[in-house]
Amino acid sequence: MIRLALRVPLERADVVLAELIELAPAGVEEVQLDESTVEYAVYGAPGELPSLPDLRALAGGALVEIATTELADDWHERWRQFHRPIAVPAPPGGDLGLRVRPPWEPPDSQPDRHRIEIVVDPGQAFGTGSHATTRLCLGLLLELHAQESAGRGGGSPRPVLDVGTGSGVLAIAAAKLGYEPLLGLDNEAESVVAARENATANGVELEVARYDLREQPLPWLGQARAAGSQPAPGEVLVLANLLRPLLLELERAIARPPAHLIASGLLVAELDEISSAFAARHGMSERARRTEGEWGALLLSSDDAPGAD
Repeated sequence: MIRLALRVPLERADVVLAELIELAPAGVEEVQLDESTVEYAVYGAPGELPSLPDLRALAGGALVEIATTELADDWHERWRQFHRPIAVPAPPGGDLGLRVRPPWEPPDSQPDRHRIEIVVDPGQAFGTGSHATTRLCLGLLLELHAQESAGRGGGSPRPVLDVGTGSGVLAIAAAKLGYEPLLGLDNEAESVVAARENATANGVELEVARYDLREQPLPWLGQARAAGSQPAPGEVLVLANLLRPLLLELERAIARPPAHLIASGLLVAELDEISSAFAARHGMSERARRTEGEWGALLLSSDDAPGAD
């Protein structure tokens, strides 16, 4: 097994990752080496990996270094050690937190009815909780749930559209919090399989479909409305842990704004641009902004959404 790694400046990381995913749909590992450099790595047998000319072309002037490493036979076990359980505490005013663990880690030794446990096998999909953007999204989801639980008085649950669902961890967390129905969309076939399997393992109902944001109309919020029962756009919560270019595509794809949008996958320097784009086109206001290191996430709401004021 070979590990092929690219090192790029942090400010160009989102552009390089978006292109690298096209060349390596089986998955990309991300490691922030220091304050200014990110390493992206893909794994495969010789002949399965993207060619060096392709990699140099996609990175352009952003490329710092390309390195290949031959991995030991026990690399699967070492990879497992990288994925550890993570905890997202209950927000102020809320009474529910989350714990996300891979299936090879044991359940919480001290179960707590105020902490929801989610089991996620990352497989080849993004979203194990190990990345800051996933944790930020989960934290904002808990905050929104606490606010809505206090304000809606036990009203009907809110539908959730998870764009770029990856492993399904965000949608599964939403389901555990009582949101329904749930629709997860992803461009990668591996992610669709992983999200379905993880939903089943957690005992939640999640519809998952393969979807290309650049080519297909957006379900629930796009121009065309399907016949039959469908959530009203103004009731929908959108979860979108995507890179900046894809969040701008999402902003253009939305015809009728949702009640709320939790958006991440962003560097801190990109938050203002995304917040302004959704405000200008859809009248959505920024309700919360959370950061962790160089990464950030936003909670945006339509002005007429319950509790938006």
